[in-house]
Amino acid sequence: MAESTSPFPYLEAVVGFMLVMYVFETYLDIRQHAALKLSSLPAPLKGVVSQEKFEKARAYSLEKSQFHFVHAAVSIVEEAAILLLGLLPWLWLKTEVFLGQLGLDSQNEILHTLMFLGATTLWSQVIELPFALYSTFVIEARHGFNKQTIWLFFRDMLMGLGLMVAVGPPIVAAIIIIVQKGGPYLALYLWAFMLVLSLVLMALYPVLIAPLFNKFTPLPEGELRGKIEQLASSLKFPLKKLFVIDGSTRSSHSNAYMYGFYNSKRIVLYDTLISQCKNEDEVVAVIAHELGHWKLSHTTYSFLAMQVLTLLQFGGYTFVRNSSDLFRSFGFTSKPVLIGLILFQHTIMPLQHLVSFCLNLVSRAFEFQADAFARKLGYAVPLRAGLIKLQEENLSAMNTDPWYSAYHYSHPPLVERLQALDMATKKSE
Repeated sequence: MAESTSPFPYLEAVVGFMLVMYVFETYLDIRQHAALKLSSLPAPLKGVVSQEKFEKARAYSLEKSQFHFVHAAVSIVEEAAILLLGLLPWLWLKTEVFLGQLGLDSQNEILHTLMFLGATTLWSQVIELPFALYSTFVIEARHGFNKQTIWLFFRDMLMGLGLMVAVGPPIVAAIIIIVQKGGPYLALYLWAFMLVLSLVLMALYPVLIAPLFNKFTPLPEGELRGKIEQLASSLKFPLKKLFVIDGSTRSSHSNAYMYGFYNSKRIVLYDTLISQCKNEDEVVAVIAHELGHWKLSHTTYSFLAMQVLTLLQFGGYTFVRNSSDLFRSFGFTSKPVLIGLILFQHTIMPLQHLVSFCLNLVSRAFEFQADAFARKLGYAVPLRAGLIKLQEENLSAMNTDPWYSAYHYSHPPLVERLQALDMATKKSE
């Protein structure tokens, strides 16, 4: 008589991997914290960044690092406890009972899933709220970045929850129906749905959602607008609108981005970016870098890569969605669609970490390429000045541990970007 094989211990494997990654990432955090404590600028930045700005950036980075240690420790304890104590299956059963008490159909998987999601979202908001408040109104305020009031903070939070309530249910319902009726082509159907959804949200977000949180105004006529339009025209970038966003109502941090489809593109500048740069050429150099991403098809490559990864994930999900061992390992006696997706995401965490690391490598390569693109357009000097200025004004870390930055950073550290620019400039002379 053949011996029965024991089911794979999914729960123990997932929690074990989470703990291993926590230890590894904490080790990297300790290395980074040691780098942040260095009392002198890295050699390439000496004489470039003022000592006053360096000390401010050092103090800001160290405080954020200390805060991160606490946040990460609380998060790993919470995540491990939720899984080991069986809180997910417990909550699934409790929400089923609650639906019945409300006189609703507790066997309706869509209603049950929405109730479960509502409870988990409320829980995560409660847990994260103290950290968000401390980060915004203590750390960011202490270092001169926070500009929002407590009212604006809670308004943004409630509006975000309101959008989740408005947009989430139909998306969740659609996913459940697709899984229930998908058949052998389930992975393709799920991927196609998510593709269409992402395209719709990309089109609607800047038009309907972003204006709920920020005010977009056309960049006034003047030298800066003229230079940006001239640059866009020279690259055949289909610029339709050029906006300034009131980022200063919430933070002193600065940014710029592009969005839009095909022949209708828009560029958005944070008002803080304009005020922090010394002159128009520095702002234009930053835009030249962003246009480099477009001209070199970085956005397209990234989008296609995400589509391939999404399809592969859904393909993997189809192999385990009916696995009794997987659900039982986490304490579930039924096989709800959403729960299956959540458990599958837990089981592929090792692959997700590897993919994330690889994507960061590609992203850093793209950043160097975009810098080189701006340099070839003749913006080497203002881009260099702009990068330094933004690093100073945002109090970004000047000293970084190479292991930490290699693992975490999607953008190369300032020192590496300046060295690449200087080296390329010398070669071209």
